[in-house]
Formats: sequence, structure tokens, C-alpha cells
Amino acid sequence: MEELSSPTSTRFKLIRVAGTLITISLLLYLFFMQGWSEILAGIRLIPTWMLIASLGLTLVSRLAVTGRWHVLLVSAGISISARNSLRITFAGLFATNFLPTTIGGDVIRLAGAIRLKYDAAVCAASLVVDRLVGMAGMAMVLPFCLPALSEITGAARLPVFAMMTTTSNNIWETLVNRSRGSFQKIGQAFDLWKKNPRSLIFSLAWSWVHMLSVFSILWLLFYGLGETISFWLIGGLYSLVYFFTLIPISINGYGLQEISMTFVFYQMGGISLSSSLTAALLFRTVMIIGSLPGAFFIPGILTPSEPPGDS
Repeated sequence: MEELSSPTSTRFKLIRVAGTLITISLLLYLFFMQGWSEILAGIRLIPTWMLIASLGLTLVSRLAVTGRWHVLLVSAGISISARNSLRITFAGLFATNFLPTTIGGDVIRLAGAIRLKYDAAVCAASLVVDRLVGMAGMAMVLPFCLPALSEITGAARLPVFAMMTTTSNNIWETLVNRSRGSFQKIGQAFDLWKKNPRSLIFSLAWSWVHMLSVFSILWLLFYGLGETISFWLIGGLYSLVYFFTLIPISINGYGLQEISMTFVFYQMGGISLSSSLTAALLFRTVMIIGSLPGAFFIPGILTPSEPPGDS
């Protein structure tokens, strides 16, 4: 708890608040530049069945994220039921969107696991490995965006290269800093997965289900907006956005995700500015709706009345 009030922690909070204000201001600027009428007209173009299909794919994505973590927990010797994994994961997803930045989704997942009396060190390690597996999956599709670099102008290429060259260092630095307090225990727990590589493969497979669902959502949104873009180019461009939004300069990525997604798909994907912005807004909305079930699980997760098990 001392770390939360340290000067470094306070500085990071101020950076996140400032980053959030800046990115949201830029987002509002795009709104006014494009005009609400054009954005709303774009939304009306998308057939209702596509929006419903997008929500269905969001559910598949959320279930896949649950499966990815559940595989890691079970393979590490945690006797957790699929139901409890689902409850904790959805609670974390809800927290990521709706609770303050000091209470992130991973913190809720860890708190829920500890409350249910699962091994804290192993659960903490599983969250780190879960994040690493997700990052590995996204890194696998990142090369699909490289050919699109030749399609953008020199002036616009600089921020794209900045994204790609600075992101990895920030990710690893953040990961190490957050894990430093129990790094030795996490390293010991990680040996469990090194001895059981098949579980990592299964976890990565679940991550691919999640990724394909996300890419399909974006493809549907763009198609409904009358834009044509390769499915795998969507994957490569979204992975670039994903890594960029891991940089902790905005609260829960608000504004930063929409700005980076709009810029990347407009400059590198050949999507019109209005469609890029509309798709970014709809994507955030769909993901938030997909996390709403977690609201029903948070009270039970944080105040359990029974021991862990298959109940």
C-alpha cells in the first residue's frame, strides 16, 4: 500500500490523467471535424444483424479470455471450476471498463482468486503469464501490418514507427515494475508452465479464438460501413493498436484506443477517417456491453459465502 502513495506512483497517476485529457480532447476534435451527423449516418448504415453478430462475437471473445486463464490455473494445480473462472474473469473485465484506474481488471481477478482461497502466488503468476500469452498471440499477427507502411506518407510514418519502436520497451518495463514485489515467487511459479508446455499451447489457442473474434467484429463494422479491407490486415493493424494502448499514459486506454485506432486504420488501412472513427467508437461500445455481465459477479467474488469448488 505504501507504493500507491509514493512520488513515482503519484507521478504516473498525473501522467495518466493528463494523457487521458489530451487523448479525449483529440477525440472530441475529430468529432467536431467530422461532424456528428456524418458519424451517425455511418452507424445507421450498419445492418442490425451485423451489430447483433458483433455482440455475439464479443461473448465468444470473453469466453475465450476465460478459457485462456482457466487453462493456466488448472495446469498449475489450482482446483478451480470453470464457473469460478468465468465469474472472476467477467468481474475483471467489468472492472477494467468501469472502476477507477487504481482498481484494474487484473487486480480484481487476483482479489477474487484470493478471496476464494486459491494460492495467491500461483494466481498472481498466472495473471502475468496470461498477459504474456495474449501479447504473444498479438505479436504473431503484427507482421501483417508491415506492408501497409508503404501506403502512408512520410509525415504520417513517423508516429507509426514511434508506436512500433517504443511500445515493446514500455510494455516490458511496466510488466517488470508491477511484478517486482513478488518477482521471485512468480518466477518459481512460472516453472510450472515451463514443465507443461502443452498448457501454454492450449492457452495460446484460446487467445487465438479471442483474437479472431475481435478481428471479425472489426471486419463486420467496416463492411457495414461500406469499407473493404483484408481480414488479416485488420489483425495486423489492431495488434499495433493493442500494443500501443498498453503504454500506461491513459486511464483504461480511454481516448488513446480510439485515437490510435482511428489514425492507424485511416493512415495504414485505407479506411476513410469518418469510418475509422465510427468503427473505433462502436468497437469500444460493443466491448463495454460485453463486459456488463461482470457487474453481477463482483459482489459475490469479493464477498464469498462459501469455499472454492465446483459450486
